[in-house]
Amino acid sequence: MADYVKLPIELLDDFCMTAFKKLGFKKSECRIITDVLIMADKFGIESHGMQRLVRYHKGIEKGLIDIHAVPETVFETSTTAVIDAHDAMGQLVGHKAMKTAIRKAKRSGVGIVSVRNSNHYGIAGYYAKMACSEGLIGMSFTNSEAIMVPTLGKLAMLGSNPIAIAMPAEPYDFLFDASTTVVTRGKLEMYNKMGKPLPEGWALNKDGKASTDAPDVLKNIVAKNGGGIMPLGGNTEMLGSHKGYGYGMLCEIFCSILSMGTTSNFAMQGGKSGICHGFIAINPANFGDPEAIKEHLSTYLRQLRESPKAEGAERIYTHGEKEVAATERVLREGAPVNLNTLREMIDFAKFVGINPKKYFGEHANISNSEMFSGNY
Repeated sequence: MADYVKLPIELLDDFCMTAFKKLGFKKSECRIITDVLIMADKFGIESHGMQRLVRYHKGIEKGLIDIHAVPETVFETSTTAVIDAHDAMGQLVGHKAMKTAIRKAKRSGVGIVSVRNSNHYGIAGYYAKMACSEGLIGMSFTNSEAIMVPTLGKLAMLGSNPIAIAMPAEPYDFLFDASTTVVTRGKLEMYNKMGKPLPEGWALNKDGKASTDAPDVLKNIVAKNGGGIMPLGGNTEMLGSHKGYGYGMLCEIFCSILSMGTTSNFAMQGGKSGICHGFIAINPANFGDPEAIKEHLSTYLRQLRESPKAEGAERIYTHGEKEVAATERVLREGAPVNLNTLREMIDFAKFVGINPKKYFGEHANISNSEMFSGNY
């Protein structure tokens, strides 16, 4: 991994806490933001860990993110709520919204919260796990700037629009967290940083034709020139493109439609982010004995893992299992950080007034890159 450096997770945690405190966030807010980012790197989701710092750096610098924003509940019932984030940091309003959903679920069986006028909130799975850790079923969604080209189209109209769900189980919880596009924009950014062509079947150029050119696809997304990322299933109905497109719309409904917020095709325009989120918490106790339900799920997950394997396959995974293994590995060996991501972290450190050498030593002097850097 010549283009990577492994850094202790404790160092990354301290760097984030210090940097966000320098920006003016309260310590408790820094903890939430940092926890979301660190969870991504622990899980091996490189696209949403330290790689995302540049987005928040530029978002704050350009005024898209209001450090002092106070999210406001603008509509509420015993089981639902709509929150206007007023351009707050996505992680902070996401945490508040899921806490609200959890409180309602414990009291009434279910809590559903929709958020408008927010910013990028990190990995969706973090919020689903918040509910799961309270013994509930958790779900989280978010829209984003348009990157998904609808089936048979050539202009990005939906975001990556991930869906995450978590539910208590043994020996580890069920956790599914995935975009409704073939890959996220962050994956394209990683290939851009590595200088590698995209795999076939990921992206489309401005004419709606398949493309492996990461810088070109990213430029077109930013400039709204056309093209973007394919829905799950690719770009033809034969392979199920319409299913990924439909799941993306499901996400949009819980995020921007219920909140009366900004749909993905108008997000990140006119000096506003406008990103919307959705959160659901469900209390299994409203369906029977929660421990019996947990055991029922655990048994089924075990049966899946122990089911017959394809020739040459070593094991069958269930959702959440790889994240457990990745966390153990990262805590033991450190988190791999791409050198171009490290360059962005060094720029961020300078922006907030931190000496990069304190955290990155000799790596603080690495030269600039020729990669496309106009994402944000």
